[in-house]
Amino acid sequence: MTDPLAEIIALLKPRAVFSKVISGAGAWAVRYSKFGEPSFCTMLDGECILAVDGQAPALLKAGDFVLLPATPGFTLSSTATAVPPILMDPASGQAVEGEIRHGRQDGAVETRMLGGYFAFDSPDSALLVSLLPAVLHIQGVERLKLLVQMVRGESLEQRSGRELVLGRLVEILLVEALRSSSHGATPGLLRGLADARLSTAIRHMHEDPAHPWTVSELAEKAALSRSAFFERFTRGVGLAPMAYLLAWRMALAKNLLCQNKFALCEIAEKIGYGSASSFSTAFSRHVGSPPSTYLGGQ
Repeated sequence: MTDPLAEIIALLKPRAVFSKVISGAGAWAVRYSKFGEPSFCTMLDGECILAVDGQAPALLKAGDFVLLPATPGFTLSSTATAVPPILMDPASGQAVEGEIRHGRQDGAVETRMLGGYFAFDSPDSALLVSLLPAVLHIQGVERLKLLVQMVRGESLEQRSGRELVLGRLVEILLVEALRSSSHGATPGLLRGLADARLSTAIRHMHEDPAHPWTVSELAEKAALSRSAFFERFTRGVGLAPMAYLLAWRMALAKNLLCQNKFALCEIAEKIGYGSASSFSTAFSRHVGSPPSTYLGGQ
């Protein structure tokens, strides 16, 4: 059966735009303002404290992986005595040659991490971001630890093809982090996929988006009553079933429009609309602009 998470990631086309080795020693703290794009941090050695706006501070240790899907403001600091944070520009690291070091500039490094951000080559990256928690902090996953070790080795060696390999490894880290996390009480796609009943319904929607699904039919697939399914889906995913289906159909439509290979009537048929006009009306209402806006990736 279709894998919804794989489909969404493939549709988003993630790529690592920028990554940099960051180290620290002694007492240090840096503050980054809201960035808006997805960013990540892979802990290579030592530990530090991450305090994301609106979230409880988290202790990061070697082997941990953190993803901030929309990167609100945050502070990174050492576990040593607290010091006032230095304000940083999120893009400032690109101008720095080599490793970025915070705190004491001489002597042994106590903390080392690989930090950076992604870009999604998709017109609908908001779909994934809206279905994820503000902070993904993954710990204790052996596969991730192996990937982090590979990232660490590649980051510290100046070998040919280094940036290409790092980019691919970071993309794999993203996918592995997403599928390794169930996120407890945080509503979103991953929590929905972790629920066997909801996962069945989500997979059916992704497998056949053109089918005229109803809440009752999806509830039957999930082996739940209509009311129980609706409440469980909405609480788990953060969207009502038909709202999620509409969002997925429109994400598919944007991707098809950008390819510039299909007539509007073909796209309408692929995502469950009876005519090009009904599709155009629904698309414009949901997206806020007509389908022509996305033709050929405009």
